[in-house]
Amino acid sequence: MKEQVICKTSDIQPGEILESFFGKQNIIVCRTQDGNFYAFMNQCIHQGAPIGKGLICGATTDESTPGDYHYCHKDEILRCPWHGREFDMKNQGRMLANPSKKLASFNVRIEDEDVIVYK
Repeated sequence: MKEQVICKTSDIQPGEILESFFGKQNIIVCRTQDGNFYAFMNQCIHQGAPIGKGLICGATTDESTPGDYHYCHKDEILRCPWHGREFDMKNQGRMLANPSKKLASFNVRIEDEDVIVYK
């Protein structure tokens, strides 16, 4: 099993994305508001955009209407900076519009204050 310390837990605040490398692979590590960490390849599956340049947000619900938005999955969704594709971090990076597609993901564990990514 390959593993690597990427950063300290204090290096990423809830709602933030940290771009890094896992070996030679360009990855991102994200932290949700509940304090959990997730790691993905820093490449959107659509056209290869650097997903780390996107943002962490929520998704609108079916109750939303123009000008009146209702959100779910607050601060759990990665939005691609190029075309707005949305991926659910807590569901293995699955695309909201097509859950059969997902970002390449990595396992993450915390030891002391170290954020460790492993495959």
